[in-house]
Order: sequence, then C-alpha cells, then structure tokens
Amino acid sequence: MTWLEVETYIASRQGVILPTGSIEQHGPIGLIGTDAICAREISWRAADQCGAIVAPELAYAPAPFNMGFPGTVSLSIEVYTELVLQVISSLAHHGLNKIYILNGHGANLAPLREAAGRTNAEVRIRSWWDFESVNALRSEWYGDWEGMHATPSEVSITQHTHRRIEAPDLAAPRKLTQDYIRAHAGDRHGAPEAHRRDFPDGRVGSHSGLARPEHGILLLKSAADALAADYLSFVE
Repeated sequence: MTWLEVETYIASRQGVILPTGSIEQHGPIGLIGTDAICAREISWRAADQCGAIVAPELAYAPAPFNMGFPGTVSLSIEVYTELVLQVISSLAHHGLNKIYILNGHGANLAPLREAAGRTNAEVRIRSWWDFESVNALRSEWYGDWEGMHATPSEVSITQHTHRRIEAPDLAAPRKLTQDYIRAHAGDRHGAPEAHRRDFPDGRVGSHSGLARPEHGILLLKSAADALAADYLSFVE
C-alpha cells in the first residue's frame, strides 16, 4: 500500500492484522521461516475476506533453543518485547488502535502479552492453531503426531504456499509424553546444545512426514475463515 491508501483506510477504520512468527529450523523438510510464512499467508487470505489491512509480519523472534541448528536467528525476550511495543505504538499513532496479532510461534506469546499490556491500544492475540476448526483438522489427520515443533500442519501449509521437500524415508520421531508437553509448552526447550542432542533432526515429537500440500490448502482456508470472523468480532 501507499501512504495515501493507508490514510484513506484509517479515515473510517481502526483495525489492522499483525502477523508474528520466527526464523528458526523446522526439521529436515520444514522451511526455516515456517512460523512467519503461516501467520502471513493466513492473515493475507483472511484480510481479503474481512476488508482488513495486514502489517508486515514480525519474523525475527526469540528462538534460543534452536540456535544449535544453522539458519535460526534469535532475538532476546527484552529486544523482542520492545520491538513489538514500538510497532504497536507506531500503528496506534496513526489511528490503528485495534491491533489483531496472529501469532505463529509459541515463544512469542509471553512477550506479546507483555507488550500489549504496556500500550493503550486494544490488542487481541491469537495463534493460528487456537481456532477450533483448525484443531479439528490437525487432530483428524495427525493425532498425537502433531507434536510440538516442525508440526505436519504447519509444514503442510508451507508445502502449499511455497514448496514441498521430498523425504519418502522420513521416519517417525520419538513420541512425547503428556508430562513433557506440559513442561515445555510455550517453547520452553532449554539450552541449544541439549536441544539438538535430544532432538537431532529438529523435530519435537512432530511427524512432519505426514504433511501434505492438499492438507495445507484446507488448513489455510480453515484458519483464514476463522481469523476473518474473529477479527470482525474484535473490531466491531
């Protein structure tokens, strides 16, 4: 958009969608920017349905546990929180006071909430996997093999939007216990050296070999439909 187009938009509307993700490894067949790609693609599609505008995605984020894998870029929690706060403040300065954050990276959630609590703008934070319709598909297709990182659902979306990396012999990873999942929710995965030792191919309980681009088509549609409806309920 040009600044004139933005000015026209904010003359009658205050809402904006802000996608957030990460730049980190996503296993042997997942793209490094998967989290940012998913959040952006879902946001763009939803915006076409609900008449929203989408801010450029915040791709760089905290991912220290994956720094043992080449290509990962990690920001500190403090830097990321301040970055988010300044982006929100800039959007609000121009009248975009209703900021809907669509998140694609678990480690972003705590600093996103911290930043949102330090601004006068109205902020709603959702991860794209929060929507009931999306979770129904994930459960139907992958069950427990959805896992925690490099999930088949997110890889399916990037296979549809970008490219599919063939790995016909990709075996299932080590299955996680419910105790492990509870203890490590929000991407609390510890030191990078230990993380790579315990999960040498980068997958954390996620059988990304189950990913299919045709799944990505339906996951993208389901998430975008749900986001568009939730965004309208937020701004209206």
